[in-house]
Amino acid sequence: MADAVIAVIPARYASTRFPGKALALISGKTMIVRVLERVGRARGISRVLVATDDERIARAVREAGGEAVMTRTDHSSGTERMAEVAESHIAPLYLNVQGDEPLVEPAALEDLIGEMNALAGRESSPSVGTLATPLRDVLDAADPRVVKVVRDFAGNALYFSRAPIPHTRDADSAPSSEPGKARPAQWKHLGVYLFRRDVLLAFPKLPPGRLERLEQLEQLRLLENGYRIHVVETPHDTVSVDSPSDVARVEALLKK
Repeated sequence: MADAVIAVIPARYASTRFPGKALALISGKTMIVRVLERVGRARGISRVLVATDDERIARAVREAGGEAVMTRTDHSSGTERMAEVAESHIAPLYLNVQGDEPLVEPAALEDLIGEMNALAGRESSPSVGTLATPLRDVLDAADPRVVKVVRDFAGNALYFSRAPIPHTRDADSAPSSEPGKARPAQWKHLGVYLFRRDVLLAFPKLPPGRLERLEQLEQLRLLENGYRIHVVETPHDTVSVDSPSDVARVEALLKK
């Protein structure tokens, strides 16, 4: 019998900016185990797998009581690594949480799964779901490491960019969904995805487009090839660990 939702956490050892970061200690516990535990708390997930190409990461996961799947070393992205897992582990939906998200909020994952399930029976339902949170820090808006997203009226992604989009030309032109209540003009994209199985298996065969190569954002491959990505709002922000300096930042947030 197939699982309903399989969560897959891609984690490789050879990170360019931070080699071995999946095994970096955060307040005495490896990062990959912290991600594994937080994902495991989310309701609606039937199984959590760590997809890795390194036996050291797999050993850390198994010693913590988790499941690890060994994958090839030649994948160019975490999504491709997930697709390899999906070939032998069957489910209608796959949740992608990167192995460098030790503060991912289980409630946000539940909201994503719930909204995508609610949309599944509708005509032209989206193939992929993801998360976004209001962007309120001016420094984050200008930071190319923080990805921004803009959406259409139905909540589907129009574009993802490292640039501060959309540009607000006039200070009083910020959108509002309710009288007297301003909506944030910019949204930070959180790198969590929920894939239908057919789309995930198709992803490695899709040709990368010019926009993906320019921005170095793999989700643009889906948009350039005509797939719809639904963006679910969440109040829960997260902090990705991209460099050793981010570890101290996450530890400080955990103390709070």
